[in-house]
Amino acid sequence: MQSYFWVILHGSLLTVGVSLLALLVSVIFGLAGAAAKLSGKPLLVGLATLYSTIIRGIPDLVLMLLVFYGGTIGINTLLEKLGSEATVDIEPFMAGVLTIGFIYGAYMTETFRGAILSIPKGQMEAAWAFGMSRFQTFLRITLPQMVRYALPGFTNNWLVLIKATALVSLIGLQEMTYLAKQASAATRSPFIFFMFTGALFLIYTSVSLFVLKKVNARYSLGTKRGQL
Repeated sequence: MQSYFWVILHGSLLTVGVSLLALLVSVIFGLAGAAAKLSGKPLLVGLATLYSTIIRGIPDLVLMLLVFYGGTIGINTLLEKLGSEATVDIEPFMAGVLTIGFIYGAYMTETFRGAILSIPKGQMEAAWAFGMSRFQTFLRITLPQMVRYALPGFTNNWLVLIKATALVSLIGLQEMTYLAKQASAATRSPFIFFMFTGALFLIYTSVSLFVLKKVNARYSLGTKRGQL
């Protein structure tokens, strides 16, 4: 039975990998979505609003199955209509990373949008008056302050994202939840293996909270600190 614990522990590294890559994807979508919503251009605002509204209203599992099964069928049907004999299979790892990142990008969009709106507009106008470009203003004025305002919401999204990685076990990715299920079936001792898996998730979230509190303290220097 001890060997199963090592297998699950090894699978937890895959869980961490999926989480971190999905976080990167979600931040990219979140920044793009926030920029679109704040652009003032009706088309971009409409598309970003549609994205954040629809994605937040559909269960994560449904979207993941749509991407994994529907995406493969759709791409292969398109290739067939184009006269190509090639076929595409979406790997569970990529399906999990892209789907989770795409889903939580919608939540990050609202988090980043709210953080940017919390920064006094006069600061950006002053930067433009000093000759800074919009990109320089974002890097030097907006981004450092946005991090502080966004961290509470970002922390919540990250913790939920970590737990959502358990869903990728349903499409065959052998991360720790999948391996815990296999070990439970082999030994008929589900309680102990799922308790072990739950403890690993708790360790990951606790470490994340510790690190993010340090980041929050760093970006809150000189201001009244809040609790994450």
